[in-house]
Amino acid sequence: MAAVAVNGVKLGTTSQAYLESKPVSDTKVLISDLCRQFYNLGWVSGTGGSITIKVHDDSVPKPQQLVIMSPSGVQKERMLPEDMYVLSSNGSVLSSPSPKPYPHKPPKCSDCGPLFMKAYELCNAGAVIHSHGIESCLVTMINPSSKEFRISHMEMIKGIKGHGYYDELVVPIIENTAYEYELTESLAKAIEAYPKATAVLVRNHGIYIWGDSWISAKTQAECYHYLFDAAIKLNQLGLDWSTPLHGPIHLGSGKQRNISAKAETLDSDNKSEPARRCIVLDIEGTTTPISFVTDVLFPYARDNVGRHLSATYDIEETQDDIKLLRVPGIVGAVPIPSDDAGKEAVIGALVANVESMIIADRKITALKQLQGHIWRTGFEKNELKGVVFDDVPEALMKWHDLGIKVYIYSSGSRLAQRLLFGYSNYGDLRKYLSGFFDTTVGNKRETRSYAEIAESVGVDRPSEVLFVTDVFQEAVAAKAAGLEVITINTFSEI
Repeated sequence: MAAVAVNGVKLGTTSQAYLESKPVSDTKVLISDLCRQFYNLGWVSGTGGSITIKVHDDSVPKPQQLVIMSPSGVQKERMLPEDMYVLSSNGSVLSSPSPKPYPHKPPKCSDCGPLFMKAYELCNAGAVIHSHGIESCLVTMINPSSKEFRISHMEMIKGIKGHGYYDELVVPIIENTAYEYELTESLAKAIEAYPKATAVLVRNHGIYIWGDSWISAKTQAECYHYLFDAAIKLNQLGLDWSTPLHGPIHLGSGKQRNISAKAETLDSDNKSEPARRCIVLDIEGTTTPISFVTDVLFPYARDNVGRHLSATYDIEETQDDIKLLRVPGIVGAVPIPSDDAGKEAVIGALVANVESMIIADRKITALKQLQGHIWRTGFEKNELKGVVFDDVPEALMKWHDLGIKVYIYSSGSRLAQRLLFGYSNYGDLRKYLSGFFDTTVGNKRETRSYAEIAESVGVDRPSEVLFVTDVFQEAVAAKAAGLEVITINTFSEI
């Protein structure tokens, strides 16, 4: 191949001999190896995602170094070094892979090419990674109106260039488009607006990450995905990842937690639709802080199971609880001996059984039933008091006055639900509730559970029921059953 002018400079480095040289070959091998690693991490599955690395050569200034880029629409984990494209620093293709027989598609340079080249141009990068990791997609969906992802006081922030533990990491979010190349202008604007950033998130899509070298880009990519995953999990726990203390999300005031206003907005947007007749509310993270369940209710049940069983062992209700826990097939359950082994042996096994299942947060009806009976004692003795978010009582009263029936659906037993709302920090709220559903109607992540609830509440169409939750998988299942859905932390409609 003849020498090619790069940025107006005629370089011998683009000769055929250089295209076949060790630096170029090593970079191709490196991209193949990295793509296999990224595939196993879920970053480049389904032929999505990509990576590009500049050929490091001390004799060539970085802006003029050659670019190795993976192809588009191929199984990234099966790529070979000879499948790579070689580009000049201005994006001209210098070397293309040879076509492969069916069922392989004709070779095509990465659809991310224009965005990769823009990152090289504006950031003087040595490598750029485009990931479709689920964390980078979901974190942009938690708040659909947000234009930034912000997090601070997390150890892995130190892995992002220019950041320390106490720094706030800010990652711009741009909106997705139908075609990858259409993102180029938005990416460029984000890079210019956030000069400290080394990544740009694409909503409902993924992330672009760059670094001075492939090691820098890879290290930062791992840290970004860790931080996104941490943010998602903190959000599920009702904790605010964006604040230094990562404390409970305070949603009692402000538009994020205005449940009744959001429900009214949905109704007003659908004047041609029948009025909503029922609302079904989740508990953990929706009406009640998750921390109340994990830090108060669960420990109380664990610490008092022995006392409860000893005091009530001979009554029919407790014997029914024991019988349910003896049912075979409960994975991870500690074997419970027969009554012949004696009361103390049975109770000892039950205590170990319940403790292990509480720690694992098992959604087992038998466990939930026993927990409800233990909590009943705690509420009746004033050792426990239910907690609801500040906006919940007002919303319940408002819906009650409008004639909208409100139900609760939780993995906790119906007894536990009635206790929480009957002994709440706002008094007895049960008068505003029309009924309670637990896992006896089915798992909360299964569509048939919501179909059963819609049948039970007596609506003509499932769409007359609004389900409010903070768990994405539950929202998906409810929507598949035909219910209207609001995810409470963001009110994003599915």
